[in-house]
Amino acid sequence: MTTKKMNEYIENTLKESNEKVLLNNIYSYVKDPLPQDFDLDRVLLSIKKIVPEHLIYGLETIFIGQFDELDERSLNSVYKDGTIYVTNKQIDEDGMVEDIVHELAHLVEERLAEHIYSDQTIIKEFIGKRNRLYETMKAEEYGISREYFLELDYNEDFDKYLYQHVGYDKLTYMTMGLFASPYGATSLREYFADGFDFYFLKDSGYLSKISPKLYEKIENLVFKEYEE
Repeated sequence: MTTKKMNEYIENTLKESNEKVLLNNIYSYVKDPLPQDFDLDRVLLSIKKIVPEHLIYGLETIFIGQFDELDERSLNSVYKDGTIYVTNKQIDEDGMVEDIVHELAHLVEERLAEHIYSDQTIIKEFIGKRNRLYETMKAEEYGISREYFLELDYNEDFDKYLYQHVGYDKLTYMTMGLFASPYGATSLREYFADGFDFYFLKDSGYLSKISPKLYEKIENLVFKEYEE
């Protein structure tokens, strides 16, 4: 479903939604029911406390529910054109917090891409880690082309190879100390978003050790050491 059609569909169904919660002048709409006793107010308050307000700038709306694109791509959330779409099928509040913070990372990257990437420091750090992962996989006798490891953009074939052929458990072992999580190895954009998650939600100290350039860049974003 295209973004336009998705928004049209949502507009037609919002009248049936009985919840909307304000987050820094950003409305969150529940299109489909959340689990019983799920505390959406706690989710939004947590995000407001965790992520500086200037890094949420540019977000217009959060839609919560079931969406074709999420189902088709087996995703919990996606960011598009100022809007975050997140599934209502949540295990707990912390899971939704992580979903939304991850998509906020993509919003920040879209808005401040020149600041984040223009000096090439994160790109070089990412490619260096990809090369080390390639050498590790080569030593483990995985026969995959080095060309995949030199790409910055997401490659579906590479992603499937990592998660279906190598497997999550093995990949976690091979990326330990290189990436904040295995998903950060899939593309430059996910490397940034994964680090953003880790900085705000998990262990910023660990991130500073394994990805010092990425950590420094996020610190600069947090403390507004850049020009819009």
